[in-house]
Amino acid sequence: MQRRKFLKSSAIGSLGVAASGLAAPAYAAGRRNLKMVTTWPKNFPGIGTRAVQFARDVEAATDGDIRIKVYAAGELVPALGAFDAVSGGKADVYHGVDYYWQGKHKAFSFFGAVPFGLTPQEVVQWLNYGGGQELWDELSGQFNVKPLLCGNTSMQMGGWFKKEINSLEDFKGLRMRIPGMGGEILKRLGATPVTKSGGEIFLALSQGNIDASEWVGPWNDLAFGFYKIAPYYYTSVFHEPAAAVAAGFNKEVWESLNKSQQAIITAVAGDNHQKSVAEFNAQNIVALRTLVDEHGVKLRTFSPEIMKKLAEVASDVVQEVGETDELSRRIYNSYMETRKNCMDWAEIADEPYSAARRLPENYGTKI
Repeated sequence: MQRRKFLKSSAIGSLGVAASGLAAPAYAAGRRNLKMVTTWPKNFPGIGTRAVQFARDVEAATDGDIRIKVYAAGELVPALGAFDAVSGGKADVYHGVDYYWQGKHKAFSFFGAVPFGLTPQEVVQWLNYGGGQELWDELSGQFNVKPLLCGNTSMQMGGWFKKEINSLEDFKGLRMRIPGMGGEILKRLGATPVTKSGGEIFLALSQGNIDASEWVGPWNDLAFGFYKIAPYYYTSVFHEPAAAVAAGFNKEVWESLNKSQQAIITAVAGDNHQKSVAEFNAQNIVALRTLVDEHGVKLRTFSPEIMKKLAEVASDVVQEVGETDELSRRIYNSYMETRKNCMDWAEIADEPYSAARRLPENYGTKI
């Protein structure tokens, strides 16, 4: 009730400002209907459905004052046209991973996924306690966008392959769907990276236009049926230890919201990020068992030699992106400082615990 009184008094105050002859915000009062465009197929598990849940949560948290209509990829604009639609005012908010926009500015990749970079929990640490959000605002603001962390696919997989990858030579000539900095790494190993939206991958694999593809993880990959074409599934993620999903608002639309609305939407986005990580972790292991036990998927791991080379090339690629311009350098240095702090603490706390947790074999047996 107090919240309603506050909003009512705010609206009355806005009318008073307008009556006095001063400029009032374009959307100072009344309900808002916003359009969200996504990079995901309609009702796609985990990320497509998360966009819909975010919209529902915003409407519920604002008592219906802000309603967001969600358009899946291709319904209003193509998947990779979401950023331009929001930046130019054709849509109000997008839901997608920011490495898709690296053609606009290479540093967007830092806010999507970095090879051998931060985990989902560490991304939250960087944005909130390492200066990352301010840098993200600065970068996106150049394109009339206000970004919020709104989801995460959690630890991804190394990808689907039609043939085994036993050595570095096997990457040469390989045509693989892989975006962002991960694609540049494989390019330097002789592969041809291809950027395609999720809905285009199966057809490209089946028609032989690509030889391999990474997408997300078992839950999403099972839904797309990649196992029908590419039987080898590599567990060794290197390119996306966390794919941070953004809700990017048109900056003018965002600034037209009052502070209460902005705070509510920010909190809802953060809650959806937390639940997204948990949902993927819960669903991935179940889906992986289905892929292996029911569909005969051949689980593989990249050799230590391959992983070492991938890490070496990744170091060069990420640093080069960080040298793009002055803003990129600040983003790179901030990101790497958080990465070092996280690794140092994990070595002391997380890693010994993870190893010790496996020691008593009968611990956790069902009773």
